[in-house]
Amino acid sequence: MSAKNLPDAVVLATEMATPRDFLRYAVSVFKAHELVFGHGTSEALDEAAFLILEGLNLPIDRLEPFLDARLLSTERQRLAELILARVSTRKPASYLLNKAYVGGVPFYVDERVIVPRSYIGELLRNGLFSGGEGPIPVEPEDIASALDLCTGSGCLAILTAQAFANAHVDAVDLSPDALAVARINVGESGLSERIELFQGDLFKPLKGRRYDLIITNPPYVDEEVMAALPQEYRHEPEMALAGGPDGLDIVRRILAQAGAHLTETGGLLCEMGEGREMLEAEYPDLPFLWLDTEESAGEVFWLDAAALQGA
Repeated sequence: MSAKNLPDAVVLATEMATPRDFLRYAVSVFKAHELVFGHGTSEALDEAAFLILEGLNLPIDRLEPFLDARLLSTERQRLAELILARVSTRKPASYLLNKAYVGGVPFYVDERVIVPRSYIGELLRNGLFSGGEGPIPVEPEDIASALDLCTGSGCLAILTAQAFANAHVDAVDLSPDALAVARINVGESGLSERIELFQGDLFKPLKGRRYDLIITNPPYVDEEVMAALPQEYRHEPEMALAGGPDGLDIVRRILAQAGAHLTETGGLLCEMGEGREMLEAEYPDLPFLWLDTEESAGEVFWLDAAALQGA
């Protein structure tokens, strides 16, 4: 079945009756067209469930109670249009719905920003610091200032402000378009008094400010992978993905500059993809603390201020 031969949305809406019908059809058509996932879901079933539940304004973690509900004609039309658009445009579902979730927290997204999917979100929620019996010897209440570099949609800045009640959070992005989306999310978070947005290249707009915590999920996709990206990923801003020939260009710049922007007891939390061996070989004297999550191993590291002074 080619995308050109998809049924008309009106016809599909007439033939489908319940969310179960739409779920079955969506999974089948997603698999038939070999869609690619990875923007909050990892398989056709989860993507279809997300489209249906979010499309109907239902809780995204409770599919079963609604599977056999009777749908209004307008609801059937909306689901038909969403499913067919996912196939014909190959846009990630989050762009079609203008919604993404990180750890159950909803954020507005559109094609001006990358769809948020950082492992750091999980680490912040799961008690990364020693106050939560985590591996980093820093008490959460001692973090009074934090920085989110390459903030994109602002999701990590918001999660950081939620995790550290005493912290003022600065968030920086090079893209004015991304910051426009971040402003929407910060405004909706109720945390605008504690989050400040800056436009610029990494630390440049911060004028020597220092922080107890720097978090960053910078672009880290290498040239080879960028050249072979599936269509779904090509809807995202290239500048939010591309990290240079080996993917580590921006990570290197952050390592070189972070020490000058940390307090004496501060530290850097950085997500950098699958380049751990390259990074350790290039910086053999840095005591990287690698932090695993439910879906990753060795893709996020912590370095304290003392280690970064000579990086």
